[in-house]
Amino acid sequence: MTISARNDFFKAGIILASLSLVLIAAGGHFAFSGYPQAAASAVLRSGGIIQILVGGFANPSAYVPFYTMLIAVLYSLISIILINYFFLKTQSPEILFFGFFVISLSFEFARGMIPLFKVVPFSAMYLMTSSRLLLFGRYFGLFSLFAASVYAAGLDGQKQQNIFFIAALSALIIALNVPIDPLVWDSSFTLLSGYGTMFIMVEIGILAVTMLTFFISAYIRDSRTYIYIGFGTFLVYAGRNILINSDTWITPLPGLLLLAVGTWLICTRLHREYLWY
Repeated sequence: MTISARNDFFKAGIILASLSLVLIAAGGHFAFSGYPQAAASAVLRSGGIIQILVGGFANPSAYVPFYTMLIAVLYSLISIILINYFFLKTQSPEILFFGFFVISLSFEFARGMIPLFKVVPFSAMYLMTSSRLLLFGRYFGLFSLFAASVYAAGLDGQKQQNIFFIAALSALIIALNVPIDPLVWDSSFTLLSGYGTMFIMVEIGILAVTMLTFFISAYIRDSRTYIYIGFGTFLVYAGRNILINSDTWITPLPGLLLLAVGTWLICTRLHREYLWY
């Protein structure tokens, strides 16, 4: 894939994140009064790395999911703008797929459909559609991180479009086939889906393989850069996990900080690695 074509993907990501931001703002305007009702109807607390620890002594807040959606999309917009600017003429196959991970957080706007449902009742089919869109974004982001590590290990850079379609198709298959209950959600306004435990194990497995692949890349290329990128990958995954599952005021800031530090670590090291290419 040429640099120009890659930058077109980044520009499309900027447009998507901007539209998501508009949708969140519009949803906040029309459905803000529905957040307490949606929170009261939540069947259980959301999961996540920190949520499990703080859930016992920190009560959920109805408005935290709104602000975490807003933060996730703002992160996506600002990060992809900066990536497009700093890598405008720098060839790096890994940055394309990390860019896809960043863009994937734009899909978090879909959680706003549940409070809107409480204010303007509509068919549960639309809740199902928004939930599948959300699942697609989350798994596409995860698969994109893995793809970035594979390129670091030496995969042919000419096959980027093929890998993009494989990652997108895999995420779409999962999103379309996972059973979802359209009227049951958790405190982060995510509809409950089937095979939850299995997919958690799959995510952990993919993250572990992704980090290991970056560490192997450091050995193959004789470059410590990929060790830092491997740790950065863990930080962005942990930060995303904390942020999107937050339902108390304790967790959004740590999630955002981990996400920001991991993004900085990955992007600065990749830029330094490919600066002269």
